[in-house]
Amino acid sequence: MSTVDASPGQVWRAARGPVAVVLLVLLAALMLAVVSGGRPSGLLDPRAVDPAGSRAVAEVLRDQGVRVDLVTTTAALREAAGPGVTVLVAFPDRLVESQVRAVRDTRADLVVVSPAKPGSFADGVTAGHPSPEGTRLPVCGLPVARRAGSADAGGAGYDITTAGGEVDGCYSSDGRPSLVQARSEGRSVTVVGNPEPFTNGRFGELGNASLVLGLLGANGRLLWYLPSLSDVPSDETTSFYGLVPDGVWWGVGQVVVAVLLLALWRARRLGPVVPEPLPVVVRAAETVEGRARLYRRGGARDRAADALRSGLRARLSPLLGLPRGAPPAAVVDAVAARTRRTAPEVGALLYGAAPPDDRALVRLADELDALEREVRRP
Repeated sequence: MSTVDASPGQVWRAARGPVAVVLLVLLAALMLAVVSGGRPSGLLDPRAVDPAGSRAVAEVLRDQGVRVDLVTTTAALREAAGPGVTVLVAFPDRLVESQVRAVRDTRADLVVVSPAKPGSFADGVTAGHPSPEGTRLPVCGLPVARRAGSADAGGAGYDITTAGGEVDGCYSSDGRPSLVQARSEGRSVTVVGNPEPFTNGRFGELGNASLVLGLLGANGRLLWYLPSLSDVPSDETTSFYGLVPDGVWWGVGQVVVAVLLLALWRARRLGPVVPEPLPVVVRAAETVEGRARLYRRGGARDRAADALRSGLRARLSPLLGLPRGAPPAAVVDAVAARTRRTAPEVGALLYGAAPPDDRALVRLADELDALEREVRRP
């Protein structure tokens, strides 16, 4: 069977469609990267302009004369924070215990967004059941909430465990406020259960702007604290296995036991190995004849001659004390010494040229049989 090599022009015509598609995809990806490059995004990020970001809050505060600085490390927070400064803790649940202590020790006014453990920042406040999100009225005496009026509230609900006027709760649902402010020793700690009023998408709705600006603009400087995961001390990091709940490990153990029991149950049913009779038994002679017919049909006299010669060499090598794959010269010399034939004659039989026709192939087969008989003769 013959093959026709494709010309370069044919190859290009066949490949230009996929190449064009790949180039279009790369061009579209490049355009998207150029358009969106340099525009940060992220929840409660004062640099982000997407609906979940908080750049609108930061810009309005700057217009009102409040200095807004972004900090991402505990060291930078310790250096910049202090009395007369407001610190917004955007993701308090990312903080480890030492970082929480550093935030509290700054003695700055704190605004903590949706903490799972509010008692770590504000004494007398504990986490309650989540409350439904929605618009609520501030039924409380907190001036900033009363000026704001209705706002987006809900999400996390809190319980106040300290009696007295030092802790105010607003935007309650079922007795659990979603905004709690605790005051002690000349500072305030405000816990907000819903981050929606701080985002670009909801900042201008209802009384969200008045509420957020009142909480964050009480002092002349605001530190926007976005905790960085790389800032966690190495001795307080938690491994992956420590983050997995104990119930998950119990479930994995039960699955492993179930799989082992299933394997034992199936293994008992398999039993010993049983030989299975073949559907058809083909004699070796029929296989040889079938291959010979294929050689004859394809005119492959060279392959047939090589098969005869290689088979004879494989049978004679052990008789002559030669290793498998011995060099031709060693085989020829050993056969010539055993049969008293000349080396050129033996070499022509074992390593000669392919026979030109079928009659020469038959003659070669007869001569190889004669040579094998001579070698095996005592």
